[in-house]
Amino acid sequence: MYAVRNEETALDIVQDAMMRLAEKYGDRPSTEWPMLFQRILQNAIRDSYRRSKVRSIWTTLLSSLIPGNDDDSDPLETISAEHESEGLVSPHRQLERVQLIAAIEKEIEKLPPRQREAFLMRYWEEMDIAETAMAMGCSEGSVKTHCSRATHTLAAALKAKGIEL
Repeated sequence: MYAVRNEETALDIVQDAMMRLAEKYGDRPSTEWPMLFQRILQNAIRDSYRRSKVRSIWTTLLSSLIPGNDDDSDPLETISAEHESEGLVSPHRQLERVQLIAAIEKEIEKLPPRQREAFLMRYWEEMDIAETAMAMGCSEGSVKTHCSRATHTLAAALKAKGIEL
């Protein structure tokens, strides 16, 4: 079983689970609610864990490009800002960063359209599963599948290029 260590995240997960229960199973007998809620809550915790794991991988990858990165900054914005300011980073290091970002972007462009769309909405735009599903006009399960496949494809492609996460 997964544990949610951040109190705010835990409260959000419980609130979302309660909303799902009310929306999807409000017409069921109240005697069924505890078991339904337990299952919904378990699934929500797993989704949160998976989402944080994938975000962590991408944040770590992008954050490793930036020396002295603080937690409040966006790695992509910081990298762009550093490229605009001359003299802070050696030309060799700047070139490595530009090449790495280009490699990541190139691999994202190679993804099938639906996988790319789901990946960018979920992990770069930080939309939740329901928002992404609504925007894409598909089920939440499809969003999860597209994101999982995109993440695995990107990780394999970057690893093949010698980029370790």
